[in-house]
Order: sequence, then C-alpha cells, then structure tokens
Amino acid sequence: MEHLYDLIRLPLMEMGKTGYLPESFQYAFVVNALLCALVAGPLLGGIGTMVVSKRLAFFSQAVGQAALTGVGLGVMLGEPVTAPYASLFGFCILFALTMNYTRNRTRMKQDTVIGVFLSISLAVGACVLLYVTAKVNMHVLDNILFGSILTVNDTDMNVLLIIGTLCVLVGIPTYNHMLLASFNPSLAQVRGVNAKLYDYVFVLMVTVITVACLKIVGAVLVEALLIIPAAAARNVSRSIRGFFFYSVIFATVSCFLGIIVPMQFEIPVPSGGAIILAASCIFAFTAGIRAFSGSFKEAAA
Repeated sequence: MEHLYDLIRLPLMEMGKTGYLPESFQYAFVVNALLCALVAGPLLGGIGTMVVSKRLAFFSQAVGQAALTGVGLGVMLGEPVTAPYASLFGFCILFALTMNYTRNRTRMKQDTVIGVFLSISLAVGACVLLYVTAKVNMHVLDNILFGSILTVNDTDMNVLLIIGTLCVLVGIPTYNHMLLASFNPSLAQVRGVNAKLYDYVFVLMVTVITVACLKIVGAVLVEALLIIPAAAARNVSRSIRGFFFYSVIFATVSCFLGIIVPMQFEIPVPSGGAIILAASCIFAFTAGIRAFSGSFKEAAA
C-alpha cells in the first residue's frame, strides 16, 4: 500500500516545495493527515446521520471511552503502544455488542444501560492505565485521548482504508434498511426487514469506524465528529438525501480545516480539538441560517 500512497504523496509534496500548494504540503506527515481526513470525514459524516436519527450519541461516546481500556489491555498483552489494534478492535466490539444486547434484553432505558457500561469500562480502564503508565510515556496515550492526525503512519492509514472500504461495501446496500429500522422498527418488521439484525450491523459499523478514527480525532472527541456535522446538516437539509450529503461534506470540511488552519497560522492546538472546533463553527453557522431563514424552518430532516 505504501507505493499507492506515494503515488499521491510525492506529487503533492513536490507542489508544496515549488509553491503551487502551501509550504506545509512538502512534508509527508501533512499529506498523510489530509489523506486520512479524506477517508475519515465522509465515514464519520455518513454514519453520523444514523447516530443522530437513532439518538445514539451517548452510545458512540461510550465506545470511544472504552478504547482507553482496549489500549491498556493491548499494552499489557505486549502490543505496541502506538498501534494496539487487535486489543482495540477486540475489546470495543465485544463491549459494543454486549451493551447493545443488554439494551435490547432489559427494560432499562437506553441511557441507563449505556451509563452503566461506560462507568464499568472507565473503572477498568483507570486500573489498567495506572499499570500501563509505569511502562510507557503518558504523552503517547495523549494521542489516543485527543487525537494526533499529524503522527499517523502507513499502518494507521491501512487500517482506516480497510475499515472504510468494508463499511462502504456493507453500508451502501443496507443503508435504506438500517434507516427504516432506525426510524420505524415496527414498519420495518412489516416490510420484512429484520430490524434487530440491522441494529447490530449498525452498532458494529459505528464501533469499527470509531476505533479506526481514534488516532485522528481522539477517544474524547470522536463522538463529537459523529454528532456535530450531522446536527449541522439537519439544520439546513430538506430531505434524507440532503441530510446525508450535507453531513458528509461538513465532516470532511471540518477535518481539512482542523488540519490546515492550525499549521498555516502556527496555532499550538491538538488536531482533534481543532477539527471539532471547525465542526462547531459550521454548526453555529447552520443554526443561524435555520433560525433566521424561513425556508429552512420546515426542513424535513
């Protein structure tokens, strides 16, 4: 895959050196960050529309926080601290599926079940990380917490690209069924759509996308990039299709702005935080449009 990345990286780096692009483009890590943004933005924006529709913002936050425990377990088991992907995916998938199963099988409200699992995960993570910090530099764990898109390497890009490709292959043919199951499970059952099955497919997609994007946005902030662009899209969209495409555009633009603006103006902020601030500005703008423009007050989304 490195040769494929070089086909894209090298021309952009050359244009950065010759002045056709901003000077920062001459560095490989900047181009890597933008390539990741080009994949992560549409992924998070697209899946975020259903996170908002299903009111699962708290769920995605719980999965992101569970990643800290996954990192700690991976380091304990001997995985590299910069890429403990086996433990990350394994623990987070098990965590998400167990939480969803409990949510479907009990009479407790959704936020209660998620809160219980989140508390347990954070408690286990705190104990594990206390042990892990004696072995590794705590600053390395900051990349997991708050994201460091400027430190992504080819392995991180491979993981993101593979997860993105799988989710697109699964999501495109099943999106309408998942959307119907999220809006009206009873109608979905009448039409022969297995709402519970698609619910688990959706949970798996949210989980693997969240884990793949951790190094880019951070465990603390990845939930925000799932929610804020979708919320902004809902402010200005009049249809489900518009809701989806606006969310993808807003998330992608937020990623690019969060990477480029701090570098161009030499602002010392983490990339994850800058991306979320960019998304927040877009949300504020669309909220203003919705508040003051009568044409959006009856938006269908």
